Amino acid sequence: MAVSTIIARVDEDDKRNFIELCNSVGLNVSSAINIFIKAVLREKHIPSMIMQNSDPFYSPENQAYVLKSVRELREGKGHAHELIEPED
Repeated sequence: MAVSTIIARVDEDDKRNFIELCNSVGLNVSSAINIFIKAVLREKHIPSMIMQNSDPFYSPENQAYVLKSVRELREGKGHAHELIEPED
């Protein structure tokens, strides 16, 4: 399979945001564009198929909180207790 290069002009902010989104879903830009091209050719239309994870657990704020909590537990600042079940 011969490989070819595509050059496209895009807004600088769009490029930066696209790179960040690709990184957040574990892709590089080239892989993301190749996935897009293959999907367009297969489906014969412009698809919408990959979304950034919007789960708030993975937000930077919550991840910082989780890491802080783990650090505190490792420093002996936590207390073990039984699982607290919510009341119905």
